[in-house]
Amino acid sequence: MSANDARPAARRTAGFTLLEVLVAFAILSVAVVALIQGFAQGLRLLKVAGDHQQAVLLADQKAREVVVPVEGREQGQDGAFDWERTVTVVKAPDLERTTATAKWHVYQIDVKVRWGDKRGVEIVTLRTTAEKPPMGAPR
Repeated sequence: MSANDARPAARRTAGFTLLEVLVAFAILSVAVVALIQGFAQGLRLLKVAGDHQQAVLLADQKAREVVVPVEGREQGQDGAFDWERTVTVVKAPDLERTTATAKWHVYQIDVKVRWGDKRGVEIVTLRTTAEKPPMGAPR
C-alpha cells in the first residue's frame, strides 16, 4: 500500500459528513421546538390557574359580604370578572316544629363568577339567622 491510499481512509474517519450534520441539526431543531411549546403550554396553564384562583377568591369574598341575608339577586363586575350573587330561603321543616326554632331561617348564598368566553366558578354556602324579636317583646 502506498501513502496515497492511506490518506483517503483517514479522511473518511476524521469528521462528520454534511448529511450527518444536517440530520443532527434537524433532530436538535425538533427537540428545541418541542421544548419551547412545552414551556408555552406551562405558561398558559399558569395564567389559567391564576385566573381561577382570583375568581374563587372573589366568589368567596362576595359570599362573605352577606352579613344579614336578604332574599334577592345582585350582580356586578370586578376587573375582568363578572359576578352574580343569589340569596334564597331554604325550606327547613325541622325548624318549624317548635316555637323556639321557628325564628330560625336557612339561606342559600350562591355566587357565580365568570371570565373569558366560557370559564367560571360557583360557590354555594348556607347561612342560618334568627329573626330579631320585636321591640319590647319579652325575651
